Amino acid sequence: MSVLKKLAPAIVVACAAAAPNVYASEDANHAIVTQLMTKAVPELAGKELEMITVEYPPGSVDPVHRHDAHAMVYVLEGTIVMQVKGGKEVTLKPGQTFYEGPNDVHTVGRNASQTEPAKFIVVLLKKQNAPILTVIE
Repeated sequence: MSVLKKLAPAIVVACAAAAPNVYASEDANHAIVTQLMTKAVPELAGKELEMITVEYPPGSVDPVHRHDAHAMVYVLEGTIVMQVKGGKEVTLKPGQTFYEGPNDVHTVGRNASQTEPAKFIVVLLKKQNAPILTVIE
């Protein structure tokens, strides 16, 4: 097991304790998003890094959305299914990664299981103070 896999849960707990901003829907099937850290990037004027965790309850499905950011996903637990418009649908397990670019439309984001939760970290490079996602109707 890699060092990152061993340390990831401890890093998440430490970051969550430092910045516990949680965004949750009242619907138990929607994702729970926890903001872990936001940091300005002085070398890139007007840009910031934001790190979040996303917890998918069993059967959770995201709406179609975009991030207007570079977004890197790292799966911590469970199995998730991801796809961007024009790309292939992929199923990801713990330790696997996914990338979305600033022009991508996230067409599929869901928990692959109807019985087990899933959790992943997302690191976004985005405009300062911009929302982490925009739902596309």
